[in-house]
Amino acid sequence: MVEAGLFQDERVELLEGLLVSMSPSGAPHMEVIDRLNELLVLALSQRARVRVQGSYAAADDSQPEPDVALVPRHDHSREHPRQAYLVVEVADSSLCKDRRVKSAIYAANGVPEYWIVNLVDDLIEVRTEPKGEEYARVTPYRRGQSIRLSTFPDVTLEVDAILPTPAKD
Repeated sequence: MVEAGLFQDERVELLEGLLVSMSPSGAPHMEVIDRLNELLVLALSQRARVRVQGSYAAADDSQPEPDVALVPRHDHSREHPRQAYLVVEVADSSLCKDRRVKSAIYAANGVPEYWIVNLVDDLIEVRTEPKGEEYARVTPYRRGQSIRLSTFPDVTLEVDAILPTPAKD
């Protein structure tokens, strides 16, 4: 229906068989996406493709549009990727949905690493070890720490380089 143009003026994604509207992206949200895009492209340009807000074919009834995804370097002109090394959602108003619904979708699809850049609490929640519809390990990373990618262990990203600059009092 989306490809047929029925929702051309709306941002929606398919989650567990339901079309769900997507919140507009504020400036901090987009800043994180831009930072991650730059960092990941520079670190992995020859080993993985960085997709920004592109569809991901997680299941027959779910085609989320993660903020950032690291996917295999294949030609995706005929269908959206069905595999990802890393999926990242930037969350403020969508935090509950990203923690519950999307986490279950990504875990069930076997995505080895799922990050939620939690703008509410100013940290990054890293989920690893998918088992069924859950991740066995959830690790919070705060400013001053770094995250080593599980699929590409030679790549480490600083949390401070990802999170938006804190507002000055």
